[in-house]
Order: sequence, then structure tokens, then C-alpha cells
Amino acid sequence: MRRMLSEFDARRLLAGAPVVLVTTRWHGVANVMPLAWNMPLSHDPPLVGIAVHPSRHTYDMLRLSEEFALNVPSRRLMNHVQYLGTVSGRDVQKIEVAKLPTFKAQRVDVPLLEGCLAHIECSVQEVLRLGDHHLFVGKVLAAQAEREAFEEAWLLEDDDCKPLHYLGGELYAILGERSQAQLRTSEEGTVELEETAEERERRQEEEARRQEQQPER
Repeated sequence: MRRMLSEFDARRLLAGAPVVLVTTRWHGVANVMPLAWNMPLSHDPPLVGIAVHPSRHTYDMLRLSEEFALNVPSRRLMNHVQYLGTVSGRDVQKIEVAKLPTFKAQRVDVPLLEGCLAHIECSVQEVLRLGDHHLFVGKVLAAQAEREAFEEAWLLEDDDCKPLHYLGGELYAILGERSQAQLRTSEEGTVELEETAEERERRQEEEARRQEQQPER
């Protein structure tokens, strides 16, 4: 049974993407902010985007330094992520208070966070105002990931090596397992979709439910 939602719920319907910890530095002072509104924008050149509200301290840091890093945490840092989203870098030296060890980036003057599964170093190429947020377009200068977590795609073999996903509020999740799609082509060249036993059972249940709901004649 479907129910109507507010148009503002659209952001939660699209939630579930990996949360990242955005690190910045300006005049020797470092900051970190959790952010779920992030996305790839271009393959060549490699561009990524992060949407930041102008009220955030990270917004000022990005504007001034014109560089940043994305750190991908695992579930081990879930409570850290939640805490870092509740305080402002204007008031607290968040990296120090959270006792997050750091190491030096390769291409930017921004700290990278130990304990994360991957790191992406970026320079700000463009800033676009979109509604109440600004989209910072970052050119990827360097990227690295833990071998046991990523090899061309997330491996998802160990729960502690899966990227942390944000669902909204205080809710988080991790991915389950990898599945590989299988497509078959008929002699005529049309694509035949492979239906699993679970999908077939679900389809049959839905068809039976629809038939029960039809009025008798």
C-alpha cells in the first residue's frame, strides 16, 4: 500500500549513499564534517561534487582553501560520525576532541583520517549555488583505498570493511552482499531477463494479491 509523502521527504528517499568525512585546513587549522550529499560528476576529468550549506563552517573552509579530502568511514566510526555532525568547527577542534589520528595527504594540504576505508583528495574547481546549498565541484587529484575493502568495486566481504551509509537522523546502515547481474540474449537479439527463484516467488505473490483485490463479477 503506497502512501503520499511530503516533497521534502525526497531527500530521505534518495538517502543510503555512503557518508563521507570532509576534511579541510586553512591557516594551519584543520576541520572535519560528515556529509551524505556527495556524488560523482564526471569520469574524464574525474570530478566529484559535495553539497554544503553556507551556514556550515566547512563552507567557509572550502571557499578559503579551495581544496578538501573525502574520507570514507566504516561502521567502526559510526558514533564518531554522528558526534562530528552535532558540533561546529567554529567552536570545537573536532579532530582533536574526537581523538582521530591523521596522516599526510599526497596532493593537498589537508589531513586524512586513519581508520577510514578510502580517501579522495580534491581541488575545488567550481562552486554552484543550488537552492539553499552550494555544490562544490572537486577535481580528484589522488585516491586510495584499503586492499581488503576495495578492488575495482567494494568487496563487501567483511562488515568492518564496508562503507558506512547514512539513512537520516541517527540511522546508518552497511551494504549486505555483492550480486552479479546476468543477462541472456535470444536468437532474435532481444535481452531476456534472468529471474531468480526469490524474484519469481515475489512476482507470483503479487499476482495472486492483485487477483484477490479484483471485484467479483
